[in-house]
Amino acid sequence: MADVRLEKLAADILGISRREAKAAVKAGRVSVGGVVCTRPDMRVDPAAGVAIDGRAAVWREHRYVMLYKPAGVLSATEDRSVKTAVDLLPETYQRAGLFPAGRLDLDSEGLLLLTDDGDFCHNVISPKKNVEKVYYIETDAPLTEADEAVFAAGAPMGGGETARPAKLKRLGGTRALVTVSEGKYHQVKRMVAGTGKTVTYLKRLKIGGLELDSSLAPGEYRELERDEAFQVFWGK
Repeated sequence: MADVRLEKLAADILGISRREAKAAVKAGRVSVGGVVCTRPDMRVDPAAGVAIDGRAAVWREHRYVMLYKPAGVLSATEDRSVKTAVDLLPETYQRAGLFPAGRLDLDSEGLLLLTDDGDFCHNVISPKKNVEKVYYIETDAPLTEADEAVFAAGAPMGGGETARPAKLKRLGGTRALVTVSEGKYHQVKRMVAGTGKTVTYLKRLKIGGLELDSSLAPGEYRELERDEAFQVFWGK
């Protein structure tokens, strides 16, 4: 792991600005390996044992957050008129520059991942990576065996566009699970519309091998360890 400037390290750990971190270092509040360091530009190994105000602090190269996105919240970092997913997080995360790894429709709810890891985000949303997403849906009319066949063959989405083959598992009546490996705009709703029906409720349950934590309520979140976040790529 490459050495980094102490002021940057302190800022990343505390979720504060570089200016505030610089002041904390100069004030003698930061130690590395048990030795107080007052030079903000000093380059240190992030794994060397950093403490802030005498308390051990953990540095992470990247952060990963699981959010239960409620309906009515935008999958974005900022918006002038609508509350965003990032708005639901504490200022510490907002300062870390987290952004959604993919999107979830404004009127939909469920699992949304936020991170500052661009490579991770790209791999989650890239169709080439075949990361499956599972959704629970309810529709305005009962789903049929014929609808399952439409999904398996690649449902039409309007405008001459066709989805990749996907899975529609009927749960009875108007309820079903949908599994897709793409992330096109309003994809699930457009695929269902291709069967002549309308989605009335949509909740994302799973991304790859990572499931929405059942202990989270809409609007709640929890930070993931790197290995947990990367379960996205470990299973279907």
